[in-house]
Amino acid sequence: MSALLPRPFDPAAVGPLEGCRVLDLSRLVSGGHCGMVLADLGADVIKIERPDGGDELRGGRIAGVAAFWTVYNRNKRSVSLNLKSEDGRRILLDLIQNADALLENFRPGTLEKLGLGPDVLLEANPRLVITRISGWGQTGPYCQMPGFGTLAEAVSGFMHRNGFADRPPAPPPTALADMVAGLYAATATVAAVLHARGGGPGQTIDVSLFEPLASIMGPDALLDQLGHLPTRGEGTRASSVKGVFRTSDDKWLALSAGAERIVKSLFAAIGEPDVLDDPRYSGYQARLDHRDEINAIIGRWIENRTSAQVLEVLRDQGVTIAPVLSMADARQDPHFLAREVYVDVPGRDGEPETIAMHNVVPRMSATPSGLRRPAPRLGEHNDEVLAEIGVSEEAMRDLVARGVLGKKATEAGDA
Repeated sequence: MSALLPRPFDPAAVGPLEGCRVLDLSRLVSGGHCGMVLADLGADVIKIERPDGGDELRGGRIAGVAAFWTVYNRNKRSVSLNLKSEDGRRILLDLIQNADALLENFRPGTLEKLGLGPDVLLEANPRLVITRISGWGQTGPYCQMPGFGTLAEAVSGFMHRNGFADRPPAPPPTALADMVAGLYAATATVAAVLHARGGGPGQTIDVSLFEPLASIMGPDALLDQLGHLPTRGEGTRASSVKGVFRTSDDKWLALSAGAERIVKSLFAAIGEPDVLDDPRYSGYQARLDHRDEINAIIGRWIENRTSAQVLEVLRDQGVTIAPVLSMADARQDPHFLAREVYVDVPGRDGEPETIAMHNVVPRMSATPSGLRRPAPRLGEHNDEVLAEIGVSEEAMRDLVARGVLGKKATEAGDA
């Protein structure tokens, strides 16, 4: 049984971006995550989807649930609009007049081919922020190549470092490149909207999938220049004493002694204070060069004790150590429960009665935001969004009849 807390959607939840409108033409994870971050912070994010199926994430069902769609598109509204039609483009330009930002992640040049390039969009709204996410960026020799997150993870240096020395490079277990790019894109969008609201001009934001991931590799470029880039499986060198260790009850603990005082406390706690008198282990660089030997000493002490015993002894001495939790473990952990890291929200469209997902982050005291609405059915908000720009019910029926506007999912029978 799940230990998550039932959490109904709260349409009245207010975030710091309340009053900011974003037109989200993107699809899949990078755009979905960017839009989700903005929506979680209170922006009115309107998904503009093609009528014939919408965002591809809708079709990626696992155990009957479109898991990625359900999480990445919460707090958004959906309009099913055919942008290949002249009337569809006209409606988008009408919507843009009252928008702060537009988000897209097509292959570079696609907006221009639709007749909706930045010049056209900025003419309709000179203070519009146009956030463009693509595999390789809008310029450069690779810009027209197809690009997905796995390729970005490969070229960014991440995959080369990830895994173990005696095995092939390993991809991450999540859509990491897409999510990091989405975060960078959301941050830049907020900054550009603030600039425009302060009287500055609108602008385009060029976010690739591979550059944000390269940036989170930290000082790797400098370490490579210095000839000290860690090998695959070695992990980061931010801590000279670091590792994952198995306990006598077959559990795993992660330890990272990131400060000299913690290193000293650690070896004192395991009864090996003299280890640090050895020139091989006495300094930061020396310990990095002999990490395997250091970890063997620590590992021998840990492997003879249970996880609870190790945590009690080392935490009592201020050593930074934590259990390696599975998702099932995390969902039951008392600290996760107390902070409501994951919540159950009502399911819909054939989903289970409740759906588990991560809560809104970060936490803001005055504008805490919240989960306002579930991921929308395709075209669910056609009527209300178009009514906001003065389109009559009769005109909407005509647009549906001509294929400019899709039928609402409740009518079409789609999710």
